[in-house]
Amino acid sequence: MLAANRYGKSRVRLVKVSRLGDRHQLTEVTVNISLAGDFERAFTAGDNSAVLPTDTMKNTVYALAKDHSIAPLELFAMTLARHFVSTHAQASSATVTLLETPWHRATVEGKSHDHSFLRGSEERATCVARVENGEESWTSGIEGLVMLKTANSGFEGFPRDAYTTLAETGDRLFGTNLSGNWWYSEQTDFLDCRSRARTALIECFSRHQSRSVQHTLHAMAEEVLTRCPEVSKVHLALPNLHCLLVDLSPFDLSNENEVFVPVDEPHGSIEATVSR
Repeated sequence: MLAANRYGKSRVRLVKVSRLGDRHQLTEVTVNISLAGDFERAFTAGDNSAVLPTDTMKNTVYALAKDHSIAPLELFAMTLARHFVSTHAQASSATVTLLETPWHRATVEGKSHDHSFLRGSEERATCVARVENGEESWTSGIEGLVMLKTANSGFEGFPRDAYTTLAETGDRLFGTNLSGNWWYSEQTDFLDCRSRARTALIECFSRHQSRSVQHTLHAMAEEVLTRCPEVSKVHLALPNLHCLLVDLSPFDLSNENEVFVPVDEPHGSIEATVSR
């Protein structure tokens, strides 16, 4: 028996240029689409009569991008999700995920240029819009936000066993590559809320007197809830990207938390969901 199914189109890449006179706006997104519904016979009997081609989904992204703004991401994602469930009765739900690739205006002779752009960091704004049985929901998020602080971080008082070699410390580097999502209790000004949430995450990470990654993660999520009353819950994942102190004693040199080697793997994996 087929217990569940879904299908769609992934990694549909789109660049849109909005030409507002001489000053242009550049937006790049990657779109993932997933439909669920009455598609069982396609799986069990090879009957494609209800299966919208995924190539059509790709074309739909480009066609709707022509007449709709991509900013904020959440509204364009919902435009796509609404389209698929309203035009294809066999689809009971549509989930559309957007990931934005950042571009920033080039600075020329001290001024931002009208139509020249520079690729940003690996940080991505994300969102998910979902329509299911007439109900609509949004989730916004961020991934690839790499942060590191050189003070106000420690890890002490943990249990030890026969295999524990880690030394306790009240002064260590704390680096992470943050991914997070937040759920809305209502439709809102998504751009403004994203700005407030991102600022809350960065400022709390920077200021918090961290006793562990877990300790700081919880404080960061609570700060988002405080600054964004329209958000109902926050999920954060903070991998602990280690910078290990180098032993310089073989060279008769001291190392007072100055020289480190960054280690990508293995790394700690810490995540949690905080709700109101």
